[in-house]
Amino acid sequence: MAQPLATIMGVVAARLEYVKMARMDVSSRETVEFAAQGGQPDALFELGLSCSTGRDGTVDLIQAHKWFNIAAMRGNDDAKRYRLEVARDMSKSEIVQAQKLAREWLTSVH
Repeated sequence: MAQPLATIMGVVAARLEYVKMARMDVSSRETVEFAAQGGQPDALFELGLSCSTGRDGTVDLIQAHKWFNIAAMRGNDDAKRYRLEVARDMSKSEIVQAQKLAREWLTSVH
């Protein structure tokens, strides 16, 4: 007996979602970090988002500021705005530390 179209479509949708999630697991943080090593502004911005929201663990505003700063320097306009917003929640010494980390990354990587 043939299965109803809705059942078949549900199975197909579930398989597509599984493939999509598997791709996200493989391509999430590792891929972004790899792209960031190449200085890709959007990847650097994504690292800033990840650190500022705690997407991959805990919120780290110093690292977020660092990544947004580098992304902004590489031409990502959104990173400029996010860097400013993150800085509002940081002390002056934390901003100095983030800027130092950004300089270190730029001299060691690019």
